[in-house]
Amino acid sequence: MTNVTRHSRLDVDVVVVGSGFGGSVAACRLAEGGRSVVVLERGKAYAPGSFPRTPAAMARNFWDPSEGMHGLFDIWSFRGLEGVVSSGLGGGSLIYANVLLRKDERWFVHESPLPGGGYEHWPIGRADLDPHYDRVERMLDATPYPYPDTPKTVALHEAADRLGLDVSRPPLAVTFAPGAGAQPVAGAPIPDAGYGNIHGLPRSTCRMCGECDLGCNVGAKNTLDHTYLSAARHHGADIRTRCEVRSFAPLPDGGYEVRYVVHDAADEGSRTATARLPLHRISCARLVLAAGTFGSTYLLLRNRSALRGISRALGTRFCGNGDLLGLMVNATDGAGGPGTGHVGRRGGPRRLESSTGCVITSAVRVGDEVDGDGASGRGYYIEDAGYPAFVDWLAEVAQVPGGIRRTAGFAVQRLRSRLGLDPRSNISRQLAAWLGPAAFSESSLPLLGMGRDVPDGRMSLRRGHLDIDWTTRTSRRYFERVRSTMSEMAEVLGAEFRDNPLWWTRRVVTVHPLGGAPMGRNPVEGVCDSYGEVFGLPGLHVLDGAALPGPVGANPSLTIAAFADRACDHILDQPAQPRIALRATTTAAKETTAAPTTAPPVAARSSAHGEPPGGPSLTEKGQGHIALDVDHPEKDTNPDGRSDKA
Repeated sequence: MTNVTRHSRLDVDVVVVGSGFGGSVAACRLAEGGRSVVVLERGKAYAPGSFPRTPAAMARNFWDPSEGMHGLFDIWSFRGLEGVVSSGLGGGSLIYANVLLRKDERWFVHESPLPGGGYEHWPIGRADLDPHYDRVERMLDATPYPYPDTPKTVALHEAADRLGLDVSRPPLAVTFAPGAGAQPVAGAPIPDAGYGNIHGLPRSTCRMCGECDLGCNVGAKNTLDHTYLSAARHHGADIRTRCEVRSFAPLPDGGYEVRYVVHDAADEGSRTATARLPLHRISCARLVLAAGTFGSTYLLLRNRSALRGISRALGTRFCGNGDLLGLMVNATDGAGGPGTGHVGRRGGPRRLESSTGCVITSAVRVGDEVDGDGASGRGYYIEDAGYPAFVDWLAEVAQVPGGIRRTAGFAVQRLRSRLGLDPRSNISRQLAAWLGPAAFSESSLPLLGMGRDVPDGRMSLRRGHLDIDWTTRTSRRYFERVRSTMSEMAEVLGAEFRDNPLWWTRRVVTVHPLGGAPMGRNPVEGVCDSYGEVFGLPGLHVLDGAALPGPVGANPSLTIAAFADRACDHILDQPAQPRIALRATTTAAKETTAAPTTAPPVAARSSAHGEPPGGPSLTEKGQGHIALDVDHPEKDTNPDGRSDKA
């Protein structure tokens, strides 16, 4: 029997807010360690085959419950940048490009000055994270892209080699082969892991369709729902979807009360007064915030009045991990570039086939001045950024002049046939000519840059809404270097380099927002310590990208997961009940929080079908409760059965 600590006045040991790379790891590790865990995820579950693909479904695939949209993509727009994050069981893993790169050892900088004062300082280093990198990679079955002849992969390696740049095939959280030691094959069944699968549906190996960022409908991506969350449920975690946390506060004698609303599946597609949804309560000894950089920082800012003594560093050290999107178009065969001896020679279109393969298959690394090898400036990575096949069609349709000419030519030929002027009845050649050579889409490739931009952004609330004061201006030299390398890579492939249109206004789109509740050595430097525990608020943890005090440089998902894994080791070494908060914090909490619920403890459940939780039941190999898309995963934590509408 697993040793589970119970507190008569608290519902559970741990509440985890969010199910991304921090939350899923925390849920699994803490449940495995015998703690009772409840996961609150605002989005819904996406089983294989459920990700939208039709135009109508994609138009609704955004997150805004007030407008009836319960979809996957959550788009933010601030004065200096746009942000793209996700909402669903598995968090960002549902839409990321699977890359599991470690943060470069020397990029864990110390006291690196920032414009306007202050500095970037990492209180942890590569040696602290390496064993946890290992553990996460094993869980996500990290595997380099195995196919040697994918055109865009070959082209990126060729460009890097010509320019003398380091290039590799990074580990990907994708299943390419049906078993250990087997050869990669598309569409083969994937056997379930020993902990089962939370969706209960079959998965198959990668079909190289370029749809990773839209959600993998075949289940080839080893996303967090298929891995950590399935294992968390196996170890007894209670996983609840459509549950959005609104507020939390310390309880007078330690622990936290969390209030959340439930987004009813029946409300999807209809405008809803979400501000008036009933609030549900749950209390816990430890609270893990893992709702992403935007979500976790917003929750901390919104509930700041209840968090007396929280560091003034809250909202600082924001950055977009140096994300920059570029595009090479019209690549040609036989074209050269710097050092090739035949600059300017242009042949026919070169096949890049961006829609074939995983979204990202390769990474080019450009050195940093902190590397100590003579490099200058801030370092970065450039990766191929493929896309689904339907984007090829959109790209060709957008080539208006050529399309008009081909349509006119086809119409003239058909008119000649109808008038009896052309006796040929086989029109295959004419149809092929009408579709055209599709050279533009076949010879184009998006490039994704990311690296060490300047983490000098500040997050705050403006009339109750999240606001970010960040500009590309202080990172201008970094971005120009990234653009320059992208342009050189395009040149050696005989292609043209084009900026994404947002760059014309000096704005960027980040898919890797970081910071806002940075870790530090003390409350002056950071919001939380090197294990993610908030200074002055025992038992409150930030275990996602918000806790990072600067850019990772590489894709940050693996680093966030390793950071959370390390923090869980530390938590499991401590008593399940954290030490009581300092008296000043306790006094403040009494002034700002409601009385704790008197509900009986919520234990792990043996059911996996979404029934309302029943009495305590947990065995060493027991299955946790999972409430996927149910109206009310827990009707009430009050003993009289009334819904809590505080």
